[in-house]
Amino acid sequence: MPFPDNILDDDEEIVLDLRPHWRRVAIPVVLIPLVVGLASYLWFIAPSGSTQRPVHIAILVVGVAVLLWWSLRPWLRWLTTRYVLTTRRVVMRTGVVARHGRDVPLTRVNDVSFSHTMVERMFRSGTLVIESAGDRGQVILVDCPHVESVQRELYGLVEDETQRLRR
Repeated sequence: MPFPDNILDDDEEIVLDLRPHWRRVAIPVVLIPLVVGLASYLWFIAPSGSTQRPVHIAILVVGVAVLLWWSLRPWLRWLTTRYVLTTRRVVMRTGVVARHGRDVPLTRVNDVSFSHTMVERMFRSGTLVIESAGDRGQVILVDCPHVESVQRELYGLVEDETQRLRR
């Protein structure tokens, strides 16, 4: 689903619309067949009969709880987190039920830096730190895909916005 255009100003355009890197949901996705397989195995080896029904219910409840907590929750968190660079600002939106947002005008950006571990370098992701003038200080984009190119793009956008305002 694309980022909604109704929150943009008239002369503002989306440059990059990103989610956190896909590796954030790799383990939760792999966990699904493992949990389903283990629960199915335990279901069929458990003794059957009316006296053993609580065992089957417990297997089902634990399996569903594990899937909800360690698979569905991280996937929904990933799905509802957006990092958007526009020609005028940096927009960050997070939250499944309660939404949180942060917008930083490009004119307030003082510094853009990144870091990535060896594993993040292999996956071409990292953490982008945007220092801004203001009360809240910095915006941190965790697991930003292609973090180095995003940093370069953001730096270019800040320079373009500075030049536009000087005219």
